[in-house]
Amino acid sequence: MTVLGTRALNRATLARQMLLDRADLPALDAVAHLCGLQAQEPQEPFVGLWSRLRAFDPAELSDLLVRRSVVRTHLMRRTVHLLTAEDVLAWRPRHDAMLRQRVLGTYRRELAGVDLGELAAAGLAVMADGEPRSMAEIARAVAGRWPEPGTRALGEMLVAALIPMVQMPPRGLWRAKGGVRNTLLSSWLGRDVVPSPDNGADPAGAALVRRYLAAYGPAATADVRAWSGLAGLPAAVASIRGELVAFRDERGRELLDLPGAPRPDPDTPAPVRFLPAFDNALLGYDDRTRIVDDAHRGLSVAGTRVVLADGRVSATWTAEAGTVTVTPLRALSRAERAEVTEQGQALASFLSDGETGRVRISP
Repeated sequence: MTVLGTRALNRATLARQMLLDRADLPALDAVAHLCGLQAQEPQEPFVGLWSRLRAFDPAELSDLLVRRSVVRTHLMRRTVHLLTAEDVLAWRPRHDAMLRQRVLGTYRRELAGVDLGELAAAGLAVMADGEPRSMAEIARAVAGRWPEPGTRALGEMLVAALIPMVQMPPRGLWRAKGGVRNTLLSSWLGRDVVPSPDNGADPAGAALVRRYLAAYGPAATADVRAWSGLAGLPAAVASIRGELVAFRDERGRELLDLPGAPRPDPDTPAPVRFLPAFDNALLGYDDRTRIVDDAHRGLSVAGTRVVLADGRVSATWTAEAGTVTVTPLRALSRAERAEVTEQGQALASFLSDGETGRVRISP
C-alpha cells in the first residue's frame, strides 16, 4: 500500500481546501464543497472564503443568509456551522444522537430525570408561534415545568440538540452585530429534515463520508470522526469501501480517498494563506500534523487565527484599527516575509473595505 508522507498529505489538503489555488466558485458552491464552515465567530467565515475564492464579495455570503440558501446552526461537534440549506436538511437527523450526547456530557447531572421527549415537545410548543427567541427566552419559557436544571442546561439541550433550529440574520451578516435569535429550521426553510430510513441503511452517513473525503482526504476514519463528532461512521465507510482507494501515512494508519481526487506532487509550491479562527483545514482532522506542528496544535482549538507558509502553520495574526499584525512562530525566509506582507496588505484592505492596507510583522 502506497505510503503518503506528511508533505504529500499537506498538499492534498491544500488542494481540497482551495488553499493551493484560489477557486473561481460562487460562495454557495464553496460552502457546499467544504461541507460547511465553522462559524461560532460570525465574521470568520468571510475570511475563510476570502482566502479560498478569487473574487469573493462578502455581500454575496450575506445575501445567501438572507435568502435562506445557507443557514447558521449547530451540527458538527455541536459547534455552530454555516451550511447550505440542502446539506443541513439531509445531515441533521444523522447528527441528532451525537448532539444530545454532547449536551448531556456537559449537563448530565443537571438534566438527570428530565424526559427529553417531553422537553422537546414543550420547546416546540413555545416556538410554534413563529417568533424568534434567544436561547435564554426559550429556556425560561419551559423552566416552570423543569426548574431544577437551570436555564443554561435547558436552553443548550433545546437549541443545540433536541430541536433543529437556525440563527436568524442579522446574526452572521457582514459587519452586522447582534445577539442570537433562534427559529425552527423547518419554518425558516419551509421544509423539514430528511428522516433516516428504518431499514438500518445509512445513506446520509455514506454521503457525508464521500463529501468529507472530497474536501479533506486522504484521511483515516478517526479523522472523519474527529471532524463530524459522529461515532457510527465506520458502518457507512464499510458500505462504500469498494468505491475508495487506500493509502497509509507514515504512522501506518490506513487513509481512504476518492479515486479521482487531487493529490498534488509534494514539491508543489504552496502560497501564503491567512486562515480565520477555527478554520476547517485545521479542525478537520484527528491527526493535524499534516498542517500544524504538535507544539502549536492548541492554536487550532483556541480560536487563534493562523498564517500558512509553505503550507504549514507558521504564524498567527490579528487585525485591529485597520492593521493586520503577524506574529511568526518560526523564522520566515525573506521570500516568505515578502509574501506574508503582500497577503497581509490584501487582507487588511478586505477587512477595511479598501480604506487601509497596513500590515506589521512582529519580531
